[in-house]
Amino acid sequence: MNTKPTLDELFERRITYPDFDPQSRLARLIGLDDQKSRLTKILGLLVNPGGLTDWARRHHPGAEPLLDVVLRRPPLVVLAGDVGSGKTELAETIGDAVARQEKIDITLLPLSLSTRGQGRVGEMTQLLTAAFDYTVAEATKLKSASAKARGAVILLVDEADALAQSREAAQMHHEDRAGVNAFIRGIDRIANAKLPAAVLMCTNRLSALDPAVRRRAADVLSFARPGEEQRRFVLSSRLESIGLGRHHIESLVTATGPKRGAHDYGFTFSDLTQRLLPAIVLDAYPSRPVDGARAVEIARTMTPTPPFRDRDAAA
Repeated sequence: MNTKPTLDELFERRITYPDFDPQSRLARLIGLDDQKSRLTKILGLLVNPGGLTDWARRHHPGAEPLLDVVLRRPPLVVLAGDVGSGKTELAETIGDAVARQEKIDITLLPLSLSTRGQGRVGEMTQLLTAAFDYTVAEATKLKSASAKARGAVILLVDEADALAQSREAAQMHHEDRAGVNAFIRGIDRIANAKLPAAVLMCTNRLSALDPAVRRRAADVLSFARPGEEQRRFVLSSRLESIGLGRHHIESLVTATGPKRGAHDYGFTFSDLTQRLLPAIVLDAYPSRPVDGARAVEIARTMTPTPPFRDRDAAA
């Protein structure tokens, strides 16, 4: 590559917060309240450390040594967990909560998977470097002489193990190693310049990430499939309003959980909201109302998405 990559080559799109659409999408993420709250706080501190300074001034004067420890963390957060557990949707919408909490505009830059390149020598490294160049340039415009940022940038890396896999892997190509090095340098650039920017990484395979990348994470948030209480909430909040009784809801909760002798895993959040609930509605549409017993039957015949396992990638 002899020319500088275009923005369309680097990023899938640009999303600006606050905005009503991501706010609505974030609200629909049921069962992830802990991750929402924690990620909003972490990103708020990373992109706008002035908020923590104001908090300490009000509640803990003289806490500068403690604040220094908190604020020196690298601007990277890793979201790790099973497929369909809400990682990417949360990553794409959490900027709205951060923007409203910190009262600043935030731009999300989702890194395109094409950034991996075509395998030509130096291509992946150049693409990653260009992506961080753009992120740094945008964040530099928003840096303020005061503690409060004028805005912030979040770089989103989905399927992060495809770009930042461990350099310890014996089969790893030299170009991939160079790309990981470029990625690490990019994170360090943001940290060293103390820019109002952060990097969000989503992965199904935390163990596949390079150790140097994992060490730079300010936090690693884990995502699991919904447990019984979470499935009950997702299903009841959608189905009780159309007349399904408690006994049918409980049968659905059981049907969407692990099944002894069949599979030791239950439905993902995506299985519930993108497969099961639409299937229940479409089964009844357009001639009859939704029937509880039929809904349970549909759930029992539906197979949950299998979990991603490292051995799947090696097969």
